[in-house]
Amino acid sequence: MITVALAVTDGMLHFELSMAYEVFGSAPVGVPGPWYDVTVCGPRAVQVGRFRLEPDHGLDHLPRADTVIVPGWADVDQAPPADLVEAVRAAHEAGARVASLCTGAFVLAAAGLLDGRRATTHWAHTEELAARYPRVEVDPDVLYVDNGSVLTSAGKAAAMDLCLHLIRLDHGSSGANAAARRLVVPPHRDGGQAQFVTTPVPAPDNHPLADLFPWVLERLDQPLTVEDLARRARMSSRNLGRHFKAVTGTTPLRWLLVQRIRHAQELLETTDDTIDTVATSTGMGTATTLRRHFNRTVGVPPDTYRRTFRSRQVG
Repeated sequence: MITVALAVTDGMLHFELSMAYEVFGSAPVGVPGPWYDVTVCGPRAVQVGRFRLEPDHGLDHLPRADTVIVPGWADVDQAPPADLVEAVRAAHEAGARVASLCTGAFVLAAAGLLDGRRATTHWAHTEELAARYPRVEVDPDVLYVDNGSVLTSAGKAAAMDLCLHLIRLDHGSSGANAAARRLVVPPHRDGGQAQFVTTPVPAPDNHPLADLFPWVLERLDQPLTVEDLARRARMSSRNLGRHFKAVTGTTPLRWLLVQRIRHAQELLETTDDTIDTVATSTGMGTATTLRRHFNRTVGVPPDTYRRTFRSRQVG
């Protein structure tokens, strides 16, 4: 069982803390094997928003965890507590994977974990993070950044995206999808997607593309074009592009490619289909095309991805 420790102290943002506890603390139906063992670690009883919280363990427990989550830090004008910073640094040195949610990145930066690394935080605080910690490569335009053992996210919904990304790494796409279904949220948004979309996102079932999305997901094996999607949505290609940008923050072709890649990941994890078969099932056409797009999007070839997740499942 993977152990997850939530590092808390006075002044933590209760939304990110509660969300992380809910995501990692409750196993979704249909996921085989153990889920996560979640503990809350703090120096004493702490004030989180308007709530008083009694941690399970002291901060000295953090180095025993496989993953340490640092929720948002409310007052970024103040330096984070030295004992929290030291405990997070010690956990990383002990081999823990450390992830920050929202302004928790300021704690990781103070611990030196972001020096020379790309990182992000809530868009309203990226300039302050960059000014205070010049050795950090701050990217204000992404949802989250995965550096392997150190991960950072933007605020609120992006923190959820990072948590689901961690579940995908630990339990595969099926585990992340099951968790997303339980939480009633989208199973995956690319970390590189823009934080801020100028047009508000409509309610899930109350926008012009609501019927189009499931239609596309049932036909990923087909060579769909923008014109096909526009025809199905009963709008022009230009109008379709505007709606896609408003709802997803990206273009129709980019969204379609990401769906094909995610479907390929699931097939690689859960079937023994050949790469050629996976390419056909995801509408990529050929193994060469699948490998090119998969490597560019995921960072490793399909064969390597399959071996990695199969070994994790066996382990």
